[in-house]
Amino acid sequence: MRNILAIAGREVRLYFVSPIVYVLAAVFLGITDYLFYAQTMFYAAVSAQMMRFQQNLPQMNLHSAVFMPTLMNMSVILLLILPLLTMRLLAEEKKNRTMELLLTSPLSVTQILFGKFFAGAFVYLILLTLTLHLPIGLSIFSEVTWTPLVASYLGLALMGGMFLAMGLFASALTNNQIIAAVVSFGILIGFWLVGAASPEEGTPAAEIVRYLSMSAHLDNMVQGLIDTRDVVYFATMTAVGLFLAHRVVDSYRWK
Repeated sequence: MRNILAIAGREVRLYFVSPIVYVLAAVFLGITDYLFYAQTMFYAAVSAQMMRFQQNLPQMNLHSAVFMPTLMNMSVILLLILPLLTMRLLAEEKKNRTMELLLTSPLSVTQILFGKFFAGAFVYLILLTLTLHLPIGLSIFSEVTWTPLVASYLGLALMGGMFLAMGLFASALTNNQIIAAVVSFGILIGFWLVGAASPEEGTPAAEIVRYLSMSAHLDNMVQGLIDTRDVVYFATMTAVGLFLAHRVVDSYRWK
């Protein structure tokens, strides 16, 4: 565990001495804050109409009207941002020819990968924590239901773990950071869009495709529903990404 923490600490320091984390955080928070503001203004306008025409408009709640659209939009932003966070983790080691030093050190491949994964997860959780000012600020002016928000943020955290693992796998495939980011984009977008290609409903193939659809699992959790199937899905995809990265790095040892 000490070796994993040492690698994670080194990677975190590298993150924060480079401008990329600060740029990504500024872009992520700026877009998220704007989308949240726009959604809040929409909810306020509709609520005002409901007060005047209460019998003619459907009931709305704060979570479904404001937080759900904002959090789903946030997940799309993260799909674009997290590959930029993971692209250097292994590709840079290959480019600088320091991968050989890592692989010939007393560190195991598993320790190397987990150290880098935990570093990315630490930075990601900081980004996610910074968005808590949105519900906290809104709770001053309106009643916020925190239980579905906890499930929503748990879903985003699990989704981030999957993104980071797949990004780490993509970074292990090449020594070019741009290529690593593009490959990671492709993998994640594939998981996002797979539900759109669903075959006829009720068939076994449709159930398989639906289960592979990342957006369907995230949507359940953003609604405030914690289902073990969704948790298992994200945990499994994270494990698959780390396993594939392990196989690629381990094969590099014998080249």
